[in-house]
Amino acid sequence: MSSDAPHRPALDPAGFTALRLEEREDRLLARLDRPAVKNAIDQTMVDELHAVCAHLERTPKILVLAGTPADPQSGAKGVFASGADISQLRERRRDDALAGINSTAFERIAALPMPVIAALDGHALGGGAELAYAADFRLGTPQLRMGNPETGLGIIAAAGAMWRLAELVGEPTAKEILLAGRILTGEDCLRIGLITELVDPVELLPAADALADRIAAQDPLAVRLSKQVFHAPREAHPVIDTLAQGMLFDSDAKFDRMQAFLDRKKAR
Repeated sequence: MSSDAPHRPALDPAGFTALRLEEREDRLLARLDRPAVKNAIDQTMVDELHAVCAHLERTPKILVLAGTPADPQSGAKGVFASGADISQLRERRRDDALAGINSTAFERIAALPMPVIAALDGHALGGGAELAYAADFRLGTPQLRMGNPETGLGIIAAAGAMWRLAELVGEPTAKEILLAGRILTGEDCLRIGLITELVDPVELLPAADALADRIAAQDPLAVRLSKQVFHAPREAHPVIDTLAQGMLFDSDAKFDRMQAFLDRKKAR
């Protein structure tokens, strides 16, 4: 990010048990790390996702969400998240549902200042799919299996799928997933635009990094404002566009980047 931004301490990976963190100057990789239960999302993972969000709200940078990679030696398959932890979910009651435990965390992820990239391999089901829907970009593998089987468990997909999915893939496909339990393959996801790139598992994180590189090459403030303006309600436009552009027109980066463009053009 900007070199004149105040220095803030990085997150301490040792303080996390359900996530594995790798932080760089311009991005943070958060791997879901409960492989014994296929990265089922429990309260600890939700709490740690909130901690990641609190850090990125103070220190804006790109977030890359990933799961457990495949292990060719052991034959273990990759997995993003198989859903919510059913053992915890079964014991929750009305007040727990009204608290919006997962939806609150996923909404916070969606609202992060800088873009969020979800790198998806293996199962991304239920709450795992809803976490991926909250990202700005989704990349996947042919082994990806994505969907919302909640109605088969007597509940609904209440952590964002009920409205995000229709925005992402359209009403007919969203209803097939939410009401009929359709599970999408990686190829399905690419065809309907739910993911933007399909790569082999070994290329998944490099592809996510390449996308993060392209984002990081842009002006950070312009990216932040673009994300905010993009997600503003229709009635806020065009006023919010004009206000955001007014902020950027006086930024040092605008003058520096435009001058560099003109200098390159002149040199050619």
